[in-house]
Amino acid sequence: MIVMVACKLLVVVAFKDECGICKRVLKTYRLRRCEICKKLYCRDCMVPDVSTGDPTLLLCLNCARRVVAPRITSKYEGLTKHLKFRAAFTSVVKLGFARIDGLIGSNLPMQAYRNESWWSNAASSAHAKGWLDAGWEAQEVNLKEGFVVFKKVRQLPQVRGQQKKASTEITKPFTPVPVHPVKKNLPSKTKVSKLYARILNMERQRNSGYGSSRGFKPKSQHEKKLFWSDEKPSKQ
Repeated sequence: MIVMVACKLLVVVAFKDECGICKRVLKTYRLRRCEICKKLYCRDCMVPDVSTGDPTLLLCLNCARRVVAPRITSKYEGLTKHLKFRAAFTSVVKLGFARIDGLIGSNLPMQAYRNESWWSNAASSAHAKGWLDAGWEAQEVNLKEGFVVFKKVRQLPQVRGQQKKASTEITKPFTPVPVHPVKKNLPSKTKVSKLYARILNMERQRNSGYGSSRGFKPKSQHEKKLFWSDEKPSKQ
C-alpha cells in the first residue's frame, strides 16, 4: 500500500513543473518551451515569434523583449567594468594589451599596437570612452613592451539605490543592556500546605497499620476496647 502511494506521488510530481516567469506550478501539458532559451513557460507568459510572426513558434516574454529591443553594448564595456572595479581600491592601473584583449573578449585593432595616438583621451573616439566613462585616462603607453597605464582622474557618483557602508566610528557612549534578575519559582503556600498534609496522612497510615506491615492481621475495634487479644465475643 505504501509503495502504491509513493508511486502515485512520483507520478503527480513528474507531470508538474513551474513557469519560469510567473512561478505558477502547472501540469506539463499546459506549459510550452521557448524556442530561444528552451525553458518551460505557461501560455500567459509567451508570445508568437516577433521576428517571423509564426504563431507555432513561441517565445517567452524575456526573449521577445531582447529580440524587439536588444541591448546595445560597446565593444569595450568589459574594460569599463574592470576599471570601475579597480577604482574602489587604487588610482593607477597597468594593463597589458593581451589583458585588455581578454577583458573586451576580442582583439585590439592594429592601430593600438602601432600608433600611440590611438590611446589618446579623445571623447569623440568610441574606444576612448571605454576608460573615460569609468573616470580614468590613459597616462602612459609603451608599444614596445605592450602595456598601458591608466590613472583615475575623477570619482564616479554613487549609483542610486546602493546603500552606503555603515560607519564604524563610535559616536555614542556604550550603554549596557539592562539585566533583569531571574525570579525563583517558589511554590505557593497552598501547594506547601497540601504537601504537608499529604505527608502527615502518610505518617498516620503507616503508624496505624504497623501490624499489617509485619504480616499480622490488624485487630478490630471491639477487640481493642472490650476483650483480650485471645478472647472473642460469645454468640447469644
